[in-house]
Amino acid sequence: MEPAQGAPPGSGGGEALLGELEALVRDVERASSWWERRGVDCAILGLSLLALPAGFLCLRSENVLVLGLGITILGVSHYTLTVKGSHLATHGALTESKGWSKIWELFFVEVCLAFSAEYAKYGHVKIHHGYTNVLGLGDSSTWRLPCLNRFVYMFLSPLLIPIITPLVAVERLRKVELRLAVRTLGLISLGLYAHYWLLLNVSGFRSPGSALLCMFITRSLLAHPYLHVNIFQHIGLPMFSRDKKPRRIHMMSLGVLNLPRLPVLDWAFGHSLISCHVEHHLFPWLSDNMCLKVKPVVSQFLHEKKLRYNEDSYLARFRLFLSHYEELMVQTPPITELVGLQ
Repeated sequence: MEPAQGAPPGSGGGEALLGELEALVRDVERASSWWERRGVDCAILGLSLLALPAGFLCLRSENVLVLGLGITILGVSHYTLTVKGSHLATHGALTESKGWSKIWELFFVEVCLAFSAEYAKYGHVKIHHGYTNVLGLGDSSTWRLPCLNRFVYMFLSPLLIPIITPLVAVERLRKVELRLAVRTLGLISLGLYAHYWLLLNVSGFRSPGSALLCMFITRSLLAHPYLHVNIFQHIGLPMFSRDKKPRRIHMMSLGVLNLPRLPVLDWAFGHSLISCHVEHHLFPWLSDNMCLKVKPVVSQFLHEKKLRYNEDSYLARFRLFLSHYEELMVQTPPITELVGLQ
C-alpha cells in the first residue's frame, strides 16, 4: 500500500476544490440535451430488452453457431439490464421522476437481478459511495473471500454469482418489514420463473434441467469481468479509517480507479463502472453517457490541481491481483496515512 502522493495539504481546500469541480460539471450538464443526459443510456437498455426475443428464438435452432449467438444475446442483454440498468436505477440516473425511479429500481434490481432493492441501495449508495475505501464500511470487503486461493477466486468463484445473488437476497429478507419481504420475494420469483418459462415455451427446451443449465450459462456469461471490475477499481488503492478519512475529493481521487474503454463492458456494465469510475464516484447522479462526457473536464481539473487520477489496464490489474493476492484479498489492508487531509 503506497502512501498518498500529490494531494494538497490542509482540510479546508477539499470542499472548495470539489465545489469548483462540481460547478464545471454542472455547466456541462446544463449544456447537454436530454438525449445526452439520459436518452443514450435509456436507448441501450431499451435495445437490450428488444433483443431478448431474438435470443430466445435463436435457442430453438440446432445449429451450434445460431445457438451460441442466442446465448451471447441473452447473456449480454442480461448483464446490461442487471448491471447497467440496476446501477443507474439505484442512483436515480434514468429519470428525474421519483415515482418512475422507484419503478425502474424494482424492475432492474429485483425482477432482473434477483436482489433486494432496499439492500442494493443501502449497500451501494449509502455505504460504498458514502464511505469509499473506509475500512469496515465502503472498502469493497464484501468481495473479499480469504478462504479461497487466488486461482479459485479469480477463475471459478465468479460462476457462483448467479446462484449466490438470489440466496443472499432471500437471507436478508429476514431483516426487512413483512410487506417489503413479500414484495421482493414475489418480484425475484417472477423474474426467475419468467426466464425459465420462456426457455421452455419459446426456446423449446424439453427438460427442466436443460432450461436451468441454459439459465446458469447466460447469467454467468460475463460473471468473471463483473467480479474483477468490482475489485480492480478499489482494492489495492489507499484505505482510510472512519475517524481520519480525507475530504471527499481526495477520497475519490485516491481510492478509485478507471479502466480503459472496453466495448462489450462499456455496453453491458456502463461507462461509470469501467472507464469513468472516478467521475461516477465524484458525481454519482450522472448517467453513464454524462460520465463519459465530463471525463475530460474531471481529469484535466484533477491533473491541474495535482490530485491523483488513477488509471490502469484490465490486464495489468489482473496480473497485480494474481501476484499480490495474499496481500490484497486475504490480509487486512493497512490504513494509508494522509497527514493534513483529515
